[in-house]
Amino acid sequence: MPQDSLLKGKRLLIVDDEPDVLEVLEEMLDMCEVSKATTFEDAGELLKKNDFDMAILDIMGVDGYKLLNITKQKNITVVMLTAHALNPDNLVKSIKEGANSYIPKEEMSNLTTFLIDILKSQEDGRSSWSPWRQRLSSSFFEKKWGRNWKEQDKQFWEDFDSRDKENKP
Repeated sequence: MPQDSLLKGKRLLIVDDEPDVLEVLEEMLDMCEVSKATTFEDAGELLKKNDFDMAILDIMGVDGYKLLNITKQKNITVVMLTAHALNPDNLVKSIKEGANSYIPKEEMSNLTTFLIDILKSQEDGRSSWSPWRQRLSSSFFEKKWGRNWKEQDKQFWEDFDSRDKENKP
């Protein structure tokens, strides 16, 4: 069974203020039923009128955290996608507020793989963050933010690591 079949027919909401990003993601995820929005307001309307399995949300230009809150209330699996907001504080905030993944836009070409990892983890009752950590190792973030990037939120990361080792969602 091809991996992409896990995504086949999934209803996705993609929200980004960059139309070219929306176009690329729609092409990449052509096995899904994709709805797109470039604004918070348009995304809100789509969320009122439709049911979605997953949402891919930009953090910066579309009030991504407000949308994260709305989508989590609707029990939608959420991936935060970011370029400009790629920093330790936004990673921690995304995890704390219930995102299922946090993908730098420079990793966008691997988005299908990240989404499949999330779906497999959910099917198995495991944390979606374990496969994420394997694909985006500490070295990725160390290159971006320095070796001690976890020190600012040390207790959070110790708890996160502990939950991840226990493989809890």
